[in-house]
Amino acid sequence: MIPRLIPATAAAALSMIFCIDVSVAQMINSAGKHVDAFMVEEAPVLDGVLDDDAWAFATIIDDLHQVQPDEFGPPSEKSLIYVVYTKDALYLAARFFDKEPDKVSAMVLRQGDFSFGEDSFTIMIDPFHQGRSGYIFDLTANGVRNQALYENVTKENWAWRGIWHGETKLDDQGWIAEVEVPFKTLSFDPANETWGLNFARYIGRKSEHIGWVSSNRAQNPSVSGEVGSLSGMEQGIGLDVVPSVRIGESKNFEVGTSSDSTEPAVDIFYKLTPALTAALTLNTDFSGSGVDERQINLTRFGLFFPERRAFFLQDTDIFEFGRIGGGGNYNDRSTISQVEQESGRPFFSRRIGLSGSGETIDINAGGKLTGRVGGWDIGMLGIQQDEFQSLQSSDLFVARFARNVLEESSVGIILTDGDPDSNSHNSLVGIDFRYLNTRLSKGGVLEGGIWYQQSDTEGFNDKDAAFGVSLRLPNAVGFRGGVSYKELQENFYPALGFVNRVNVRDLTAEAGYTWYPQNSGFRQVFSGVDYQRIETIQGALQSQVVTFRALEIDNHYGDRLSFHYQLFDEYLDSPFEISDGITIPAGDYSFDQYCVNGESGEFRKVSVEAFYCGGDFYDGTISAPGASVVWRPNAHFKISAGFSPTEIELAGGSFTTRLVSLRADIAFTNTWYWENFAQYDNVSYGLGLNSILRWAPRAGREMVLVLNREFVDYTRDRSFTSVTGDIAFKFSYTFRF
Repeated sequence: MIPRLIPATAAAALSMIFCIDVSVAQMINSAGKHVDAFMVEEAPVLDGVLDDDAWAFATIIDDLHQVQPDEFGPPSEKSLIYVVYTKDALYLAARFFDKEPDKVSAMVLRQGDFSFGEDSFTIMIDPFHQGRSGYIFDLTANGVRNQALYENVTKENWAWRGIWHGETKLDDQGWIAEVEVPFKTLSFDPANETWGLNFARYIGRKSEHIGWVSSNRAQNPSVSGEVGSLSGMEQGIGLDVVPSVRIGESKNFEVGTSSDSTEPAVDIFYKLTPALTAALTLNTDFSGSGVDERQINLTRFGLFFPERRAFFLQDTDIFEFGRIGGGGNYNDRSTISQVEQESGRPFFSRRIGLSGSGETIDINAGGKLTGRVGGWDIGMLGIQQDEFQSLQSSDLFVARFARNVLEESSVGIILTDGDPDSNSHNSLVGIDFRYLNTRLSKGGVLEGGIWYQQSDTEGFNDKDAAFGVSLRLPNAVGFRGGVSYKELQENFYPALGFVNRVNVRDLTAEAGYTWYPQNSGFRQVFSGVDYQRIETIQGALQSQVVTFRALEIDNHYGDRLSFHYQLFDEYLDSPFEISDGITIPAGDYSFDQYCVNGESGEFRKVSVEAFYCGGDFYDGTISAPGASVVWRPNAHFKISAGFSPTEIELAGGSFTTRLVSLRADIAFTNTWYWENFAQYDNVSYGLGLNSILRWAPRAGREMVLVLNREFVDYTRDRSFTSVTGDIAFKFSYTFRF
């Protein structure tokens, strides 16, 4: 009966938030660094050469230090950062010296690709200087751009797409980077002359992280320096117009039909103020967004797939609620199921424009208003979704308002209306408080949240609420842990959100400790315990997992090794058909498993990840090996393959699942590349092929040719039959005014 005491326990823990004396718990880091930027009339030319007159006026920053492995230790290589701006953009450059310039890791050439083994230059900007949110711009030594939004100070969304530019050049002293961040890309308050600013350099072959400001071996908006004397920035009239045209053909080989189409579309973005953006999309098309990676589900509950579509990712951090969700931080490798962490989201944009089976539903039009005004975060989204099969066309609406309170926290509400997956009416209202304190001793961070939601679904009158509370110490050094609790009542239905199971209480707890051994071949050692218990509101156990993260080791080259031991308790209130003709009887089950995982550093031409999980599984056994390998013979080619067979033997029968993937990418240049992805699984017996030829001469301009084919092995003898196929050509161009 202990879990029934958890709500009171968690509430008591949360009350500790308000008892912390921040006046004596000051952050110990390198904060307080400040530079002033100089405005120049003529912008530098981005060519990887620091010979423009503008750089002669730049503020130069050279006081960088190690963040990893030895925080505040001297870097192994010298770095110089240059900062200057015009009325239109912020310009930054870096001169990265390297005593072994021929060993600079530059193996990635395709835009959007990423490797932890690359040498890179990272810029973190917090235009509102509130320590709550911001932007990340990452440029590799080969000029490959990646960017992200901070959804909160410990969670990054790397699927965001923003227009910015960068060029690099390798030479006999190391390499040079030049970056332009247009003010049209950012939301900011023009009255604020001081922004949060930070930098990082990563040396791939050494796995060395160098930064300007850090704390607790981390960099984020709450751990930042300052750039001042910013004034006179302009965004033009603040208008981006993105017309596009899609020409395509779709075929259904099973019924012998095909259709051709030519579809114009337009996205319009207008900054009502520098901090408030209105967006309009007409006849929306998402060609070129890529496909989801397949997952095989061995549970009784659903799966979770991340959002990939650019329109919904713009200012996505505004809609975050209650600190619900997991992932987004490389250092936080929790074993708690991400699906269960995400469950209870009041808004999840993948519910829009996609059917329950993943088929595309046309979006006729959509409007969006997002930004920050006078201490308020504002987000509103309206979508007109077309009819699909038995679904009528629907009008969908989301509104999110949050007010900054205390020094780093916020309180807000969310409203949703409409159901994209049925013809019944649904609405929801929620309120949340998100707590943040980054001023603990030794640079520690404390974050928490408390939230309540009420859905209103046609035909249901009660038991339709959800609420939760959480408290976390997401520290990279020393103790790391947290506890969370949420209750999802049986008729709770967030039609525009995500919920995995209802009529449950979900308790999670994590605790662990990270060491950084001195004078050792090991860089980082972690041990800890993760715990999750999900029971019905009536008190009956559904699932319980205890994971002993016995040992997780990183060395100085990015290699990792981990060993986990897990204890499972599952209760089936009805028989569970886990595979065709194989059913696990109802009842209580307790079983244990162990997992071993090894990864090699990604700076090598060949990098490998291999894992094995085995042990008991319900009334039988499981053996789940797997491996993936990435081969980069040079910067132009990348070939990767993954294979994960799972053998399960149960009292009711045996079966084996297989998931196979193959990628082959060719980068002719860093603006012209060809991506190929094939996936097969023997649950659906489907083979999917996705091929994209993409030309992106500059951020905001793109031409893609997309080919998709789906085959099914109906006879189970590898005689694949074509089921569907489509080919599409799309061209889009961003006009900025």
